[in-house]
Amino acid sequence: MAATDQIQTLWQEYRRSKEQELRDRLILTYAPLVKFVAGRVGASLPAHVDEQDLVSYGLLGLIGAIERFDPSREIKFETFAMARIRGAIIDELRSLDWVPRSVRTRARQIERAIATLEKELLRAPTDEEIAKKLGVSEAELDDSLLEISRSSVAALDELWSPSGSGDSIALIDTIEDESGPDPELSLEQTEVREALAEAISDLPEREKLVVTLYYYEELTLREIGEVLGVTESRVSQLHTKAILRLKAHLSGAARETAET
Repeated sequence: MAATDQIQTLWQEYRRSKEQELRDRLILTYAPLVKFVAGRVGASLPAHVDEQDLVSYGLLGLIGAIERFDPSREIKFETFAMARIRGAIIDELRSLDWVPRSVRTRARQIERAIATLEKELLRAPTDEEIAKKLGVSEAELDDSLLEISRSSVAALDELWSPSGSGDSIALIDTIEDESGPDPELSLEQTEVREALAEAISDLPEREKLVVTLYYYEELTLREIGEVLGVTESRVSQLHTKAILRLKAHLSGAARETAET
């Protein structure tokens, strides 16, 4: 029997009996997904964050995905599970609150500055304009972006609510999960996907390329640096700046929608 057929049979047996032994077999089958997602999340975290801890957090997400997955839906389990594995890891990191408050504050300041300038200029502001708005030098802005990137405050794993309230969606899910596993969120996911696509198209070219290579092509920051001919630290800065721009753009769109 082919491996795919064996997995399908395992799913059918588990859905019928809900036996823990069958669930454990499914966990072992899909455990590599957890390691993959943990590695992706961990790549932009500070060195002191243990990847094995991330794997442990992710396993909880995998277990939840197995228990909630409906094989009759037109969605691959891998897509469904990866979103929940990533969500479990991010939730646990949030609960630990390991990111310094000063870094969170600086990220919000940069995000607000970008949003204000976008509204005034009707275009993406330059580094010089952002730095001037913040009252810092461009070098200081670069240092802040690097510090934020090391804390992974800026990432598409961050949650965002299209309506400004209620259920939140991880921005990365709007890229990876085309069908939306939760029907009640499908409309919001569509709105986020459209707004995100528009925001990405408005990014400066190098930032757009970094986002595309990292989230769509799944290259590492180091590999992107080789493509662009710059250091990994510079790619990290570009990535952070791009995500802060996207969050500022989407937050502004959400506010306009709410006001309307």
